Amino acid sequence: MQSIFNYFPDLIPEQYLQYQQLEPFYRNWNSKINLISRKDIDEIYLHHMLHSLSIAKLINFKPGTSIMDVGTGGGFPGIPLAIMFPEAHFYLIDSIGKKIKVVNTLIHELGLKNCTAEKTRAEDVGKKFDFIVSRAVTNLPNFVNWVKGKIHSGSKHQLPNGILYLKGGDFSEELKTIKQKITVFTIQDFFSEPYFTTKNIIHVKINT
Repeated sequence: MQSIFNYFPDLIPEQYLQYQQLEPFYRNWNSKINLISRKDIDEIYLHHMLHSLSIAKLINFKPGTSIMDVGTGGGFPGIPLAIMFPEAHFYLIDSIGKKIKVVNTLIHELGLKNCTAEKTRAEDVGKKFDFIVSRAVTNLPNFVNWVKGKIHSGSKHQLPNGILYLKGGDFSEELKTIKQKITVFTIQDFFSEPYFTTKNIIHVKINT
């Protein structure tokens, strides 16, 4: 967990305690339901929490910003980001109800007032958001089609409203079929650990 505090030294005590609670919570629940890969549980802070928080190095969500996390699974990247930005509003969705039940349990235990979770699909969400985040739940062209009508016009930030997609490996072929403006940010520009060498944040600007 020290890596989080090294990269984000200005956390208040409440945030510090909330991040500390995450590992025992996930260790307990992961023995009952496969929230994350069991081989990854010992690397939960690096592979899941810090990976999620790379978005916080790219953008500082202003108070009132609305963010939807699609395919949140066990709560990534939404939960770590909701802790980091207590004045932004997070809506976490997944199609697997038992995972959402665990995420709602975690939201309650952490006392997160800026975060809700619901079992639903992105296509069925009727609201709009400033940003939509996700960790590679499908190929990017499919994802863009799911959510492109769910982004508010305008922007409160220097980075335009749109999609922030965490993805590794070679995705060059996927990008060729996307008509929207795309910017790729290398996570190793933010974090020095070798794990992030091939990890990226893809920003897709959605014109609405």
